[in-house]
Amino acid sequence: MKARILLVEDDPNLSTVLQDYLEILKYKVTSCKDGQEGISVFQAGHYDLCILDVMMPKKDGFTLAREIRHIDEKVPIIFLTAKSLKEDRLKGFKTGCDDYITKPFSTEELSLRIEAILRRCQTMAGPHPPPPAKPVYNLGGFRFDPANMLLISGDTKRILTRKETALLKLLCEHKNEIITREYALKTIWGEDDYFIGRSMDVFIVKLRKYLSSDPSLSIKNIHGTGFRLEENSREKA
Repeated sequence: MKARILLVEDDPNLSTVLQDYLEILKYKVTSCKDGQEGISVFQAGHYDLCILDVMMPKKDGFTLAREIRHIDEKVPIIFLTAKSLKEDRLKGFKTGCDDYITKPFSTEELSLRIEAILRRCQTMAGPHPPPPAKPVYNLGGFRFDPANMLLISGDTKRILTRKETALLKLLCEHKNEIITREYALKTIWGEDDYFIGRSMDVFIVKLRKYLSSDPSLSIKNIHGTGFRLEENSREKA
């Protein structure tokens, strides 16, 4: 495989054509149907290049690109769009894209642009390093494997949902620290919204239940601020 590509395109026909063509060229392609699915898949994997449609439901390409840039400042991004207005092209480049292709376009043109961008990135970065090892967290009597969405206690394995995994990973990364509600919502859901906030509260309750068998662990509500995952080493001992 020459490179791993994340393709986010809401038109199923175009998405299928592009994926089939790129796979013929030996690229490994993961396709998503909207921006919300796109950011979840990007967070869970490692990609050499992203191809993003601009006009998509749930989360548009510009918003998705900003969220990807928050995670990875260097991964190249190509926008696909039916818009040819100068303002939209400028907005795309300000968002951090490396190229901007207006529909309709030829698959050959797309492949040549991909090759040029990957060649330029490889020249700038040198040999492509292997993807970083994905962490596994030890929490009291649990082992949490975010890459495989597993919470393990002894011989028991619980499969978590994507949102449960993302929220518990965020708590682990900031263990014994306060995470504000706004930060958690924008990091995982991409926006700070009242109704999404209520949904996050449900996930917090579920995670408390999953961890309840270990008295050394607790997820505390910090009134008016957010949450804190606490591990009491004395209880653990």
